[in-house]
Amino acid sequence: MISTADFFKYFQWSGILTLAFAVLTILALVLKWGFKFRLVGATGFMGVLTAGLFALSLVPIVHTNVPGALHYSLIYDNGSDRATIAVRMPISETGLDATLRQAAADLYSYGRSGSIDKQLKVRARTVIHPRPGISEPLVLGEVTRSLGGGEDSQLEVKIDRDNLLKVARTNSLKA
Repeated sequence: MISTADFFKYFQWSGILTLAFAVLTILALVLKWGFKFRLVGATGFMGVLTAGLFALSLVPIVHTNVPGALHYSLIYDNGSDRATIAVRMPISETGLDATLRQAAADLYSYGRSGSIDKQLKVRARTVIHPRPGISEPLVLGEVTRSLGGGEDSQLEVKIDRDNLLKVARTNSLKA
C-alpha cells in the first residue's frame, strides 16, 4: 500500500513539474506560440494533480484488519448512524465478535453525520429456516462505535447468545 511519505514524494515531483509547465506556459504566452492555450490547460491539470497528491500526503490511508474476522455482506446502510451486515453460518461467538469489529472499522468514515449521540451501530444478522417455507431473520449481535474520531478503542460489542444457540440448533437439525 502506498504510504503518506510516498504521496509526499510524488507531490514534490509533481510540484516541480507544475512549476516547469508554468514557466513554459508564460514563455509561450510572451512569444505568442500557437499551442499556448494547450500549455495553459496542461499547467492547470498539473496544478490540480499536485493539490490532490498534497492532500493524500496529509491523510493516512489505512485499512484495519481484525484477526479472525469472517466475510460479511452489507445489506443495509443509511449513510448516517445505522448499518446491518449479513453473516454466513456456521459462525462462532469469537468469529462474530471479530466480524462486528471489522465491520465497524470498515464502515466508519468522516462523512457520517450520526445521530444525536454520535454513534454508529452495526448489526449482524442471518436468516434461518426453522420449517420449509418459513424464513426468520435473527439479529446475532451489534457493535456501537463513536463517530467522533478515526480509531475507536471503546467499541461496545453485544452478542445475542440465545439467537446464536437458535442458529446452532437449526443447523444441527438440518444435518
